[in-house]
Amino acid sequence: MKETEKALWETTDTLQALIKSSPLAIVSFDHDGYVNMWNPAAEKLLGWQEEEVLNQPNPLFSEDTNADEFMKLLGLLLQGNALTDIEMKRVRKDGTPIDLSLSITLLYDKQGDIRGGVALFADITKRKQAEQMIKKMAYFDSLTDLPNRTLFYDRLTQAISQTKRTKKPIAVLFLDLDRFKIINDSLGHTAGDQLLREVSKRLLTCIREGDTVSRQGGDEFTILLPNTNHLGAATVARRMISLISQPMELNGHEILVTPSIGISMYPEHGEDVESLLKNADTAMYHAKDLGKNNFQFYTSKLDQKVLERLTLENELRKALERKEFVLHYQPLIQINSNKMIGVEALIRWQHPLLGIISPTRFIPLAEETGLIVPIGEWILHSACAQNKAWQDQGYPPLKVSVNLSGRQFKEPDLVHTIADILDKTGLDPQYLELEITENISMNDVNFTIQALQELKALGLKISIDDFGTGYSSLNYLKKFPIDTLKIDQSFVRDIHTDRDDAAIVKAIMAMAFSLDLNVIAEGVETIEQLLFLTKQNCPEAQGYYFNKPLTPDEVLNLLKEI
Repeated sequence: MKETEKALWETTDTLQALIKSSPLAIVSFDHDGYVNMWNPAAEKLLGWQEEEVLNQPNPLFSEDTNADEFMKLLGLLLQGNALTDIEMKRVRKDGTPIDLSLSITLLYDKQGDIRGGVALFADITKRKQAEQMIKKMAYFDSLTDLPNRTLFYDRLTQAISQTKRTKKPIAVLFLDLDRFKIINDSLGHTAGDQLLREVSKRLLTCIREGDTVSRQGGDEFTILLPNTNHLGAATVARRMISLISQPMELNGHEILVTPSIGISMYPEHGEDVESLLKNADTAMYHAKDLGKNNFQFYTSKLDQKVLERLTLENELRKALERKEFVLHYQPLIQINSNKMIGVEALIRWQHPLLGIISPTRFIPLAEETGLIVPIGEWILHSACAQNKAWQDQGYPPLKVSVNLSGRQFKEPDLVHTIADILDKTGLDPQYLELEITENISMNDVNFTIQALQELKALGLKISIDDFGTGYSSLNYLKKFPIDTLKIDQSFVRDIHTDRDDAAIVKAIMAMAFSLDLNVIAEGVETIEQLLFLTKQNCPEAQGYYFNKPLTPDEVLNLLKEI
């Protein structure tokens, strides 16, 4: 027994005076844990008055949820363990939770027997809250409250370590929202943040306890599914696609967003965090290449595709400055006179080493990377300049149609850009027709109406391309200031043999005529298709039956025949 501890017990009056006056919360208790002193600082901190706890079990140790705590701590003390700054959670008298830091010193009598002890405790609630906040900032995304990249890496690392023992598979999903940038740019970042929070909530409903949904940044999410095979991963991916694809309301706008998901499996597709995430990311881009709104598992063949994609993207960034793009023009024919009355500008990429690269390969990539904006501006300028050049040579004026991509249509300075191009080329606006797809027009109806009105004010014409393949509402369509509907070639292809296609084409034309709109049939390739359209009084058409896309010189030869 230590002499200091004996002396402390022998000077009880002095001890009590010190306890009473101390700014620290102090409780002294006997060998059974009953309170024999409870100082004012303890009263203030925990809410119990001394008379309420005197000769009662110490509230620090005797609550229902901590009934064994005192004996546990006492046992540690008897083993010679120093109990200093032990952190614990307790509840004040009024039920308010509190975090405490506790230190205990045992008191002995002259014979060396334990007579009780003294507990000093302090409120560390604010410190613990600050620690939790720092931890949250370090490991959780501030927008969605989902685990962030760092925490996801840690959990995936732990899952891999455990799986090495259990031999059970792990699925890693990489999810990216399709067309998120367009929504974010058009509706603003506040709406974009709301969208990300809603997507996060929907994702959490698709997983089990023990799974992890993480936000990597932007509109990218990763999902960890321990103990999950291929079938289980596919089931979760389908559920996520179904839920996210359901409409959501943002600032009065009904928004449709879809996900593309890539999946990698441990250990089949990688045995470390970096490999699994890289391969899931690769599979996600493959899902986008296949049309978006789907999921794909990683395969080794995708690595070569990724390399080809990176090479193509690098070359695409240089194509404009190298002047590797050219325009071809597909004639638009007036059916009753069989005369060319316009052309549609179609871009071609003539790479010096790779040869002719199809637009189906580079246009989606340009759209995704944002390169479609400068490329689209080049197309507009070149098409307008060429049309004006034909007119300046004395040939009959005709309209030139140019497709606008979704990214272009959402550009805030689009109207100014087109007005500037018309001014610089000198083309009369009535000879320019802009084509937007049906899906673009219906993505944000209010924005579309305003944008089309501003474009129409320039004096040009507007058509809806690929009509019939999207989800147009007739109520909105009649509000659009458009001039023409272009019937998608997928309906024209079997128009003379498929009753459904024939009915759709008839319905589109009847609707267009009732709205006083022009109609163009795309993809006409046979005389049978043309005869059907003629019988239905379709005014205009284009397709290989009349002409393939032509060079400017080949168009000039046709102009000479008019």
